[in-house]
Amino acid sequence: MISTISRRYSLDEYRAIEEKAEGRSEYRDGEIVPMPGGTLKHSRIGRNILTYFSSLLRDTQFEPINSDLRLWIPEYRRGVYPDVMIFDGEPQLNANRLDEVLNPIVIVEVLSPSTADYDRQSKFRMYRSIASFSEYLLVEQDEPFVERYSKQAEGWLLSDFSGLELSISLDSVALALSMAEIYRGVVFE
Repeated sequence: MISTISRRYSLDEYRAIEEKAEGRSEYRDGEIVPMPGGTLKHSRIGRNILTYFSSLLRDTQFEPINSDLRLWIPEYRRGVYPDVMIFDGEPQLNANRLDEVLNPIVIVEVLSPSTADYDRQSKFRMYRSIASFSEYLLVEQDEPFVERYSKQAEGWLLSDFSGLELSISLDSVALALSMAEIYRGVVFE
């Protein structure tokens, strides 16, 4: 797992550091956790998803945003950077901060070996505390495989998608995300 800096920081200290930092770090209730850099595959997949969403959702009430914007999770006092988020209407800013939002309906994480367990377990649990959040995509880098969690009345439903010929239906934004588009330009070894 990722090592953390042992000193505890106030939220204001973290935000001041993050505004000037060259790299990104998550805030975990007093801890600042540096995030590892991505790979070429990770970057391509994230770009592909954002580009596809941006194209298909143009001129709708939905807005996809990249990983530069921090998601604040109040219940857990966490600031994180999902790879892609989609908002229904205007993103709700946290205390009018221009760098923190509160209300995505879709979150996409491109999995890395060092963060996959965190994304699947702890992070997903925290995301579920967001009232607007209704769909979660976990995208593998090394094979065409995506896990989709969708919020149902009785809990979260998992659907797996394996292979480039499939498409993933996203009910919250009424579109299908093509696996071939997710993995466009990605070479598997």
